[in-house]
Amino acid sequence: MDTTTETTPLRAVALVCTLSPSPKPSSSQLLAEQTMAALADHGVTGKVIRIADHDVKPGVEVDMGEGDAWPEIRDTILGCDILVLSTPIWLGHPSSVAQRVLERLNAEIGESDDEGRMLTYGKAAAVCVVGNEDGAHKVSADLFQGLNDAGFSLAPNAVTYWVGEAMQGTDYQDLDKTPEKTDATTKTLAANTAHLARRLKAAAYPPSS
Repeated sequence: MDTTTETTPLRAVALVCTLSPSPKPSSSQLLAEQTMAALADHGVTGKVIRIADHDVKPGVEVDMGEGDAWPEIRDTILGCDILVLSTPIWLGHPSSVAQRVLERLNAEIGESDDEGRMLTYGKAAAVCVVGNEDGAHKVSADLFQGLNDAGFSLAPNAVTYWVGEAMQGTDYQDLDKTPEKTDATTKTLAANTAHLARRLKAAAYPPSS
C-alpha cells in the first residue's frame, strides 16, 4: 500500500440541514459533529455549518445576488476535499433546507476547469440522516443522486443514520448514548470517505471531452 497518501491532510465541511437555527439543539447537528469527529481520526479537519443560520437564497445559480450567503459557503465547499450533508427526515423526505442545498449545488453542473471537469470533481461526499420514522435509505438515495449529479464521488457505505420507532417522539439527541450500530456505521463512513478523498486528491479524474 502507498502509505504516503494515507497521511495526506484533508479538509471537510458538514452542512447541517435542520429546519431550526442555532442555538436550538439538533439531532442532525449532533450526528454531523460525530461524523466530523470520526473523520478527524483519519487526519481530516474542518467545520460544521448550520444552513438555517445563514440567508441562503432560493435558486440554481452560484450567486443569487445581494444578501445571498451561499457564495461564501460555496467557497468553503470548493476549498474542502469532503462534503458531509446532514438532514432530518420530514414526511419521508430530506428537509426543505437539504433540498435548497442541492438546488444551489445544481449550479456546479455549469462550472468547469480548463479541462472541462466540474469544479466538484475530485471531492468526496457523505450523508447523515436522522428521524423518528423509517426512510433513511430513501432519503440517502435522494441525496446521493443529487450529490453525484453535482460532481461529487461517493465511497461505499457513505451514509450514517438513526431512525427511531414509528409513531413515537424520541430524538437522536435524546438517547442516553449513541447506538453501537450507528457508531460503527459512522466510523465506516469516515474511513471509506477519507480513503476515497485521498485517492481522488492524488489522481484527478480524466479531462472531460
